[in-house]
Amino acid sequence: MTDQKTLSPRAWAELLLLALVWGGVFLSVRIALNEVGVLSTVAHRALWAALVLWGLVFALRLPVPRAWPVWGAFLVMGLLNNIIPFTLLNWSQLHIESGLTAILNSATAIFGVLLASLFLADERLSARKLAGVCIGFLGVATAIGLENLRNFDIRSLAQLAVLTATLSYAFAGVWARKHLAGLPPLVAAAGMLTATMLIMVPLAWHIEGPLSLALRVETLAAIGYYALVATVLAYLLYYRVLAMAGSGNLMLVTLLMPPIAILLGWAVLGEALHPRALLGFAILAFGLLILDGRLFSYLRNRV
Repeated sequence: MTDQKTLSPRAWAELLLLALVWGGVFLSVRIALNEVGVLSTVAHRALWAALVLWGLVFALRLPVPRAWPVWGAFLVMGLLNNIIPFTLLNWSQLHIESGLTAILNSATAIFGVLLASLFLADERLSARKLAGVCIGFLGVATAIGLENLRNFDIRSLAQLAVLTATLSYAFAGVWARKHLAGLPPLVAAAGMLTATMLIMVPLAWHIEGPLSLALRVETLAAIGYYALVATVLAYLLYYRVLAMAGSGNLMLVTLLMPPIAILLGWAVLGEALHPRALLGFAILAFGLLILDGRLFSYLRNRV
């Protein structure tokens, strides 16, 4: 991990806001899925988010890349960071609780550290990171329940779909480091969402029918939330917190999101998670704290 900055009260407030926004995305997607197909939920998210982000890019007069290799990198990023994980996560929520989806989604940080050590020269896998990864995987295994893999059913498949989505996110992080470094973050986000839109809107149209806004109010609100608030606004907020707090502190979002998603799933959808899932999250959170490094530093300073 890089050296961590001190979290000011303002940084804490914006970090918590970011966690709240992203924690709510699981609920909003589940509400939209009551009326909209899996592919259409992804298409809506990419379409409206891309339009707003390009509006910001042009308003700020940021340079728009014209080289084909850059747009090829956007296409790969759209696949790894949007199309594959969004589709798998959304489908999984048809079969497992939104809170459980959020818990397993936390494994993104675990996979991210592991893949970065394999593909990036400046991200060595230290003993502390290896311990955090191992504990994190133990938490994931506990949350899923190994007996559920032996008695394979649709819930087991949905949980594996979430883990595949987190692996795709991790590959996206490596790809972005290698191929999108130096681009303004807004331009990179608009580019990859445009690539996502160009694939998902026709695909959703062909399989599920044309995108429609003739939907219930709660569905439109859910789409607006996950497309604009949890994608555009959260993206802008992400880079504000990154600048103020640093990447090490930003990892705390991974720990804060699942409890919010669990609480919202319980309050709005009446979801109740198996105690095994909560225990798995506790173990996974411990692994993430070890990866974060502050727990290790605290214990070392206390000795």
